[in-house]
Amino acid sequence: GGVVAVPTDTVYGLAADARSESATQAIFALKGRPLALELPVLVATATDALALAAAAARARLGLLAAAFWPGALTVVVDRCPGAELHLGGDPATVGLRVPDQAAVRELAAMVGPLAVTSANRHSERPCTSSEEARLVVGDGTLVLDGGRCDGQPSTVVSLAGPEPRLLRAGPVRLEDVAGVLAGAPPGPQARRGSQRNRRAAT
Repeated sequence: GGVVAVPTDTVYGLAADARSESATQAIFALKGRPLALELPVLVATATDALALAAAAARARLGLLAAAFWPGALTVVVDRCPGAELHLGGDPATVGLRVPDQAAVRELAAMVGPLAVTSANRHSERPCTSSEEARLVVGDGTLVLDGGRCDGQPSTVVSLAGPEPRLLRAGPVRLEDVAGVLAGAPPGPQARRGSQRNRRAAT
């Protein structure tokens, strides 16, 4: 029911049980994040992500999961009607990612879907160390120290329409996402981005 600051393969994040309204509301309050901005969700496996997606979105999500996960690609899809998630924003969609960071995947496997956003005040620079994250959350919130996280925030792509749409640029290129959806393998730039994230996680 609380909020934890965690290291990820990109930057430090504020994490809470995505099914707990009080916990996710605490993230919005800590961060000063507008409620209209939906919180993304980190899960342990692609299977967990597919379970939260609407049936019609699963085929395309599965292709991207096989190509880019674990990694720095967040995919926004139509939400499964039975998924009880408290994320703010549009209740019809959900942004999903399997991070390339074993500790966070293990946490998600134990707790369930995690609502996670970067550990910083809204519109400020993301935190890359546990010390910076502790300044954001204060002494009353647990901070998991995973060393320095120097990864670039994830690419965010929406599959809510017929064509993939870039919502935030990051390590994975929109061209590679479109290529995978068209049946092509990801390009070398996407693979280099994934390798950078693995180095940041270690």
